[in-house]
Amino acid sequence: MSAPSATTAGIPRHVAIIMDGNGRWAARRRRPRMIGHRAGARAVNLCIDFCLERGVAALTLFAFSSENWGRPADEVGALMKLFLNALDREVAELHRRGVRVRFIGERGRFDAGIVARMDAAEALTAGNRRLTLAIAASYGGRQDIAAAARALAVEVAEGRLRPADIDEAAIARHVALSDLPPPDLFIRTGGDVRISNFLLWQLAYTELWFTDVLWPDLDRATLQQALDDFASRERRFGLTGDQVAAATPPETA
Repeated sequence: MSAPSATTAGIPRHVAIIMDGNGRWAARRRRPRMIGHRAGARAVNLCIDFCLERGVAALTLFAFSSENWGRPADEVGALMKLFLNALDREVAELHRRGVRVRFIGERGRFDAGIVARMDAAEALTAGNRRLTLAIAASYGGRQDIAAAARALAVEVAEGRLRPADIDEAAIARHVALSDLPPPDLFIRTGGDVRISNFLLWQLAYTELWFTDVLWPDLDRATLQQALDDFASRERRFGLTGDQVAAATPPETA
């Protein structure tokens, strides 16, 4: 597997978030589900601001899963429109602030207009280094691992790789976000306590943090609570507590 990422003064280098609760937020207000999704966009901006202020190097947001294509057609269509509008509206400002934007998932399932905007956003922000914002769209963790397996199978078929040489490092090179440190902290809003097929490979040693706060209600206090809890944890990466206390955490698990 990839090496665990180092942290500075308890600040995670990479935070991964499942943004859950938009629909329930709207239902509690007797409003259509799309109102909740629109309200959730405010929380995205707040989260990006918070990460920039705290010095987090990478933020991965689960925007749309591979399973979400099975939702009612009108909701999927409205989500696509919301996604398109967000790309048109936000990318220039993210670029100005030094944010690198990238997308992971099955891009080919989106229509050509959205794919073109994804490509343009990545090209425009490619040189930015202040924060990498990875947006998981039409993404699934099992799909991610299967794609890595297919890539390795092609290398074997072409004689560039021996089956005996397929190890954790080889797989890690082919999964999404292979150029970033693995997430240090995973956050899920909305009260559910599961990872829902998100970054299955990458979350192997990630600290998990769950909150009942619905995504549109996210505030800085909740994010700070997550960071404070993260900073209080002892990350052992397979060693004992005594070993961690006696030495720097290992570079491999």
